[in-house]
Amino acid sequence: MNKKLVILGASESGCGAALLGVRQGYDVFVSDAGIIKEQYLHELEALGVPYESGTHSIERILQAIEIIKSPGIPDKAAIVVAAREAGIPVISEIEFAGRYTDALKIIISGTNGKTTTTALTYHILKEAGLNVGCAGNIGDSFARMVATRQHDIYVLEVSSFQLDGMFDFHAHISVLTNITPDHLDRYDYDVAKYAASKFRLANNQTAQDYFIYCADDPLTLEYMRQQRINSKLLPFSINSEFEYGAWAKEGSIHVKTNENPPFTMTIHEMSLRGIHNTYNSMASAVVAGLLDIRKEKIRESLANFQNIEHRLEFAGRIKGVEYINDSKATNVNSAWYALESMERPVVWIAGGVDKGNDYEALRPLVREKVRVIVALGVDNRKIHEAFQKDVDMIVNTGSMEEAVHVASGLANRGDIVLLSPACASFDLFHNYEERGRLFKDAVRNL
Repeated sequence: MNKKLVILGASESGCGAALLGVRQGYDVFVSDAGIIKEQYLHELEALGVPYESGTHSIERILQAIEIIKSPGIPDKAAIVVAAREAGIPVISEIEFAGRYTDALKIIISGTNGKTTTTALTYHILKEAGLNVGCAGNIGDSFARMVATRQHDIYVLEVSSFQLDGMFDFHAHISVLTNITPDHLDRYDYDVAKYAASKFRLANNQTAQDYFIYCADDPLTLEYMRQQRINSKLLPFSINSEFEYGAWAKEGSIHVKTNENPPFTMTIHEMSLRGIHNTYNSMASAVVAGLLDIRKEKIRESLANFQNIEHRLEFAGRIKGVEYINDSKATNVNSAWYALESMERPVVWIAGGVDKGNDYEALRPLVREKVRVIVALGVDNRKIHEAFQKDVDMIVNTGSMEEAVHVASGLANRGDIVLLSPACASFDLFHNYEERGRLFKDAVRNL
């Protein structure tokens, strides 16, 4: 029997899949068109898995019974097209790993808020003493976790790219935080195709499962009307009340998932600030309610949760100026949420690789909250065009060290220096994590 399994991409997702593949008796081959990081090279060699880097050997790859593709490789890549034309299934690592665990699976996606909601949901469940793992786009790959640990519950952050390669995966609870246009270059610049990808969360769900969604998000509501969703629907909202779900009213959140009285908690008590985090907290609390976690434990967890790195992360306070690292804000919507949560004047560090951004939605917040923009990128023209009439000054910078130095010089006591770029990082940095770390380093060096 042919058990040849080919994995395209040798980072965390690919190497986790290789580990699980070996443990499940597959003949594994890993192919990466780029350079494989040293830590993953060592892992593949220790597993005895053959690999190649810098190329794809098409003949060898097309011998596979199945191919697992890294989410970073587009469906239009020549090797993926060739595999599908040859009739070889191309799946995601999440799809593959889901076959080898009977655990309850919670999957969370959305354009914004998915990482915070995933981390917060995991925090609540872990604090309640449940045997839970957190994987996917956050932490270890799902495949690595299934191969090395046994959890009763998995909380998985999944991107649209991962969802595109999921066909038979069954989520018991799925959460869609919101949909705003993003990554449209991968979806033929068609938001309907991007939305359809997000709604794959509900694929294979039954009437015994749950689909949790934001009832205030116009695109979610628009595309829900076009989807067949078999699971029970649980909305969350800051504008409307429901029989079941979550809502905000008079400074408190209310969560009802069963016949018991709703869980309530004041927004002021919660550790996460801003409207976007009220949404994230409600979504996580709905999940917790479905798993019958005690209200006291939900309350305690929402109050003591520490936000993830690079998402509105406190980076220091120097001479009365607070520095906040929101490097994970790689699109306009994320930056909107960050600016909305600011309660003092802002010196805003923004810019990078523009993904077709429309900055118009940010302008009212910029006029209200931002004094100065420090533009950080190779090409800052769109930042100037969008905001030159809305702020006192826009200053161009070409490195993080320079940006932080300039921002500190322009900030007044009581101001906030906010790194929330609204853009991808690839013009000056390897990824948003490096961008955020360099921001924190530069703040420490002031």
